[in-house]
Amino acid sequence: MSLFNKILDYADRLPEGIERARDQVIGALRRWLWCVRLRSHPPSLAYLHGKTGLLDADRRHDTPQEKMNDEIRAQINASHRFESFADQRTDNAIKWHVDGHDYMWAVSELLDNAREVIFILDWWLTPELYLRRPPAKYPQWRLDKVLQRKAQQGVKIYVIVYKEVTQTMSMNSKHTKAALEALHPNIACMRHPDHIGSKDTVEFWSHHEKVVVVDNHFACIGGLDLCFGRWDTHNHPLADVHPTDFSVTLFPGQDYNNARVLDFQDVSNYISNAISILETPRMPWHDVHMTICGTVVLDICQHFVERWNEIKNRKYKHDDRFEWLAFPHNVSVNPNEAVVRHPCREKWHQIGRSFRQRFHLGDYDEVEPPFPPFPHGTCRVQAVRSVCDWSHGVLTEHSIQNACTSTFLVCVRAHLLIYLVLGILDGLDIQLIRESSHFIYIENQFFISSTREEGPIKNQIAHALVERIVQAARDGQKFKVVVVIPELPGFAGNIKDETAMKTIMAAQYRTINRGGHSIYEEIRKAGYEPMDYIRFYHLRSYDRINAPLETFISQMERNSGVTFHEAQIALARQWEGTNYLTQDAPRDVFVKVPQATNEGIVVSNQTPIKREKVPLPVSYDAAVDVIRRFEAGSGSIRGDENVADSVSQHALQDKTSLLDEMWMGSEEEELNSYVSELLYIHSKVMIVDDRRVIMGSANLNDRSQKGDGDSEIALVVEDEDMIRTTMDGRPYMAARFAATLRRQLFRGARPHYPSWNILTNEVEHLGLIPPQNVSFDGQVTWAMKPAPDPHDDETDLAEDEAVADPLAEETLNLWDGTARKNREIFTELFRPVPTNLVQTWSAYENYVPKVKTGHVVPGIGLRRVKERLAQVKGSLVEAPIDFLKDEKDLVEGVEWLGLNPTLPIYI
Repeated sequence: MSLFNKILDYADRLPEGIERARDQVIGALRRWLWCVRLRSHPPSLAYLHGKTGLLDADRRHDTPQEKMNDEIRAQINASHRFESFADQRTDNAIKWHVDGHDYMWAVSELLDNAREVIFILDWWLTPELYLRRPPAKYPQWRLDKVLQRKAQQGVKIYVIVYKEVTQTMSMNSKHTKAALEALHPNIACMRHPDHIGSKDTVEFWSHHEKVVVVDNHFACIGGLDLCFGRWDTHNHPLADVHPTDFSVTLFPGQDYNNARVLDFQDVSNYISNAISILETPRMPWHDVHMTICGTVVLDICQHFVERWNEIKNRKYKHDDRFEWLAFPHNVSVNPNEAVVRHPCREKWHQIGRSFRQRFHLGDYDEVEPPFPPFPHGTCRVQAVRSVCDWSHGVLTEHSIQNACTSTFLVCVRAHLLIYLVLGILDGLDIQLIRESSHFIYIENQFFISSTREEGPIKNQIAHALVERIVQAARDGQKFKVVVVIPELPGFAGNIKDETAMKTIMAAQYRTINRGGHSIYEEIRKAGYEPMDYIRFYHLRSYDRINAPLETFISQMERNSGVTFHEAQIALARQWEGTNYLTQDAPRDVFVKVPQATNEGIVVSNQTPIKREKVPLPVSYDAAVDVIRRFEAGSGSIRGDENVADSVSQHALQDKTSLLDEMWMGSEEEELNSYVSELLYIHSKVMIVDDRRVIMGSANLNDRSQKGDGDSEIALVVEDEDMIRTTMDGRPYMAARFAATLRRQLFRGARPHYPSWNILTNEVEHLGLIPPQNVSFDGQVTWAMKPAPDPHDDETDLAEDEAVADPLAEETLNLWDGTARKNREIFTELFRPVPTNLVQTWSAYENYVPKVKTGHVVPGIGLRRVKERLAQVKGSLVEAPIDFLKDEKDLVEGVEWLGLNPTLPIYI
């Protein structure tokens, strides 16, 4: 088979919906073959990538003016650390927020306090997202209602969302734009990029930043999109069934989702939740974000204004609805700002709209309340990013990658520990790796890297790790790397058949321990045992769905004349509001009820699914009546006040035990109600030596790291407020922001309710924190307030001291022991994959139980299930890195020789 035909064969294997990318690949290859016929020395595939426009990151930069502008930008970047567009900034207040419950409350306060302008840059934005919950208590805190309220008050709102490839992605940015702009003329929403048929054809990459800026004074950066599926508490419940009181529902409509089971469907129809909450667990979401107050906000504003004006120039140049923007910097007061030299500053100042900044003040300027005056905090911060021509109109910048790489390679002093829970831009990662002295802690979605320059994967974070580990081993240093990533990529489908999932998993195994040049293999070549230095982990949760179908739910349905799914859909209809139904609204909704399947924890085209047709209430009042009737159906049966609607809190430091939980149905019904699901890790944070933090939107893969793929932004945070602690038992000075964040991720974000008075010695991933319950009484904790409001100082708490020293043997033993025991329990009860018990595809087929997705395997009694789950602490589990290790083609097939032009889509 010829090279061309082989590549066509690879393209034919793409999942349905990537045909456009396939067409581009084939078209570019045909042009390449045409060149071959004309030249005695045919161009290389590098020429194909660099000259056809398929993957050329710096196309269009060939006119004298463009070259001059590029040279100015290059000079600016060269004058900054990490070759970033932005310099370091001092006196910033930076605050971390763990999980969506805390961050989304904080961002709701920032948005509500806006006076002049709001910028939002997001991969996916859902107008119907509730920022405070339960929605029944906070109906006015849905994102679209907050933005409409501010627009009516005169605030200008500018939004940029990624315009997805509609055949492969379900975010529906068209709905986002239409819904937002219909709210008020003060709201403008851009979608970018356009695809086939546009002047700039981009199929592979996305705008991946998650940024909010308010009044040029406050900002948010991190891993959380303002969209469905992201809001969660530290309990990470899998269940949200409340048969007798729907008002306490936390995840309304489409927001109850499990992307591992079934991706979002028809998101513009908020009411249409395609999965049955009676039988399907939701996929919990772990993430980290920052709120910011200080001069670094000006750099975040610059990033947004550059993006807005670039898209305006390309797509909306003659559309008056989208005005030009100007930088907010006051260069007359601060003429040393790098932005003074920006090639577009003067032009944009003349034609663009500007909004006031309150950092660099003139002689007669004042900072009026409620804006906090300078200084705002103690953090030295630098903005870094991944951008190129397609995403930002500039030559490729990968300053995140530049910073991170050096972190690993200089970490030769003292004792070392690296905790990785993964993401960040490669160069920045590598520099911080080189400069680290003791340990690194990272959380993220992917772990795809390379130990060498050859091969399809280009970022060198894995190489930096190997160098640091080998050097530490040779020097006899204590060095530990702990990597925590999701058990599986967050895609629906069967591992064996789903191209994206299988490719990403293979790429991660090639990074970790297979394929000839993985981290483990390279360390072994140097004569050392990698397990002594680097290990990998996942997170997993369990819960019980309060759904005794036969003895309670069915009887309520008969008594009320309303099915549970009718009440479920009516609730979403109620929260949608009085003005929802339009001529395009559906009259019926279909709920997919899972059946027993031997595909285990996924749903594929082969999975048996029962579709239940549910009529949509014709009005708001009708929806309210449907819910009232269903809830009244329990009157003659029982109340369920003593039955918990979720038991996930028992994996944390709860006051009671799972064994104490009551159940009003049959034993068989309770057994069938226990479920388990991976806890999806989406955060992108690296903590170095408890002194430096990198947090932002970038994953640890080529898409995010190289700069010429997905657009990303992150902050490097170095707090000058130091606290006394120990490192491997020795006195040590740690930076407050980094140390408290790392300890909180170990302990779990613990709202300090005085009534608890609980002495804990456990951490979030280890299950040693109190549960986090939503606030029904309006009580707001320090974790829910945005910067510059500080965190409570918890460094003197016993819980904090228990994890203060990350190199202590007690900490390491607790981590490993908990992960091992939790893995054993989940394997026995649910048989999740991946697992080290499955090393071939034939074993895979025999191992996965035939049960409803995520339910207990056959042959285990209720008592055993409850006794074993009562022993689960937190969510940490060992990563089974030997899964499918005997399937050599998975990681060594010809597609890894660089001949598959579609591979960059996944890595």
